[in-house]
Amino acid sequence: MKKLLVAYLLFISVPQTWAQNKEECLQNLSIFAESAKVKNYETAYTPWKAVRDSCPDLNVAIYSYGEKILKDRIKKAADADKGAIAEDLIGLYDQWVLFFPTRKGKSKKGDILSKKAQAMLDYKTADLQTAYNTFDNAYQTDAKSFTNPKMLYNYFNSLYKLYKSNADGVTMELLFEKYEEISEKFELEQTNLAKRIDKILKKEEAGDPISSRELRNKKAFETNSKAFGVFASNLDAIIAKEATCENLIPLYERNFEANKGDAVWLKRAASRMDSKDCSDAPLFVTLVEALHQLDPSADSAYYLGLLKDKSGDENGALQYYEESIALETDNYKKAKILFKIATKFKNKGRKSKARSYARKALSFQPSMGRAYLLIANLYASSANDCGQTQFEKRAMYWLAAQMAEKAARVDASIKKVALKTAKSYTGRAPSKTDIFTEGNEGQVIKFNCWVGESITVPKL
Repeated sequence: MKKLLVAYLLFISVPQTWAQNKEECLQNLSIFAESAKVKNYETAYTPWKAVRDSCPDLNVAIYSYGEKILKDRIKKAADADKGAIAEDLIGLYDQWVLFFPTRKGKSKKGDILSKKAQAMLDYKTADLQTAYNTFDNAYQTDAKSFTNPKMLYNYFNSLYKLYKSNADGVTMELLFEKYEEISEKFELEQTNLAKRIDKILKKEEAGDPISSRELRNKKAFETNSKAFGVFASNLDAIIAKEATCENLIPLYERNFEANKGDAVWLKRAASRMDSKDCSDAPLFVTLVEALHQLDPSADSAYYLGLLKDKSGDENGALQYYEESIALETDNYKKAKILFKIATKFKNKGRKSKARSYARKALSFQPSMGRAYLLIANLYASSANDCGQTQFEKRAMYWLAAQMAEKAARVDASIKKVALKTAKSYTGRAPSKTDIFTEGNEGQVIKFNCWVGESITVPKL
């Protein structure tokens, strides 16, 4: 930080010197940028350092390429030298925020500061508390540009490690509050990606031409979606160790009076209890009633439906579920509610209703692979209930596999598990030997049970 302050004071006090060096800086900028573009970071270092030292506000490339240059030097340096270069990298992030805090008129502070915090962890330039504080500063300063899934995960993981080490001030309340905050951020970023993917999927479904740029974008969106899926699962795995009914119920009971007027707190508490199957507790009823009275919404209506479901009033539950869908104006949140309802019906064995709500969810979010997987599971679980012969019963697995394969196509975040599921179902379907024995390749099998679909026997 001292080096940064000195550099900044020199910069603002000697504008004439800077002006004289500007031409040389521009030449060096061009030189190091060309080398850095082809990843020749060693050659780029000397002209890059000259520009950084003399003209620190000349171009954002000083920092975007500088980050790569210094990381390359850390990787190749002797162990004794790595620490000093890592400290220089931390200083670079501070300069980046100072001279180029925005890009195209939008703040990038959250992005830059989260990179700084990640570097602290990667290169061990600071203790865990300092790294967490830096992540937290990034998020509180500019959550909008703090979008890297690995860094969002490490933001929470740092706090979790502090909690497990009994660090001062890191309570269970803070842990759950931060989890809800970051998991909502994951949800937001995943939704933003889904919206972009869905635009392209709709064009594909309609048979409209897809440009090469759209194909590249789709691949990038799917890669990011997969990363968010992985780190979101890791995030849930961490909190699962602490978010048990035994911990949640006394925690929320203790804090209810202080938060009964806070709709966000009530919504998060009800959501957490629902997801952890704590909804049988009397406290859940208290939370839901308080939430609906304070802020009648899609969420509160859904939870009231859940309570009706628990009491055995299926018609009353369905009424509240439909009210929840009607109250929600955001299509992607509507899809999420519909999927939750589909899951409830699936768990109760009401397969047709479950599929109906899953399809409704897909109408609002075509990239919701989980909905296709749910339908695939419904079909697979009906194999013994549909078809007249053993061959026809097993043919249901082809239909289930098709749904799982579609899940993989539309949703990169679950592609691996979807393909594994599809392979498992295909393995249970009739084999080539079975088809040869039956002599029915190319024939259409109609399932006259609740499924009401058909499948064509593959050709040998």
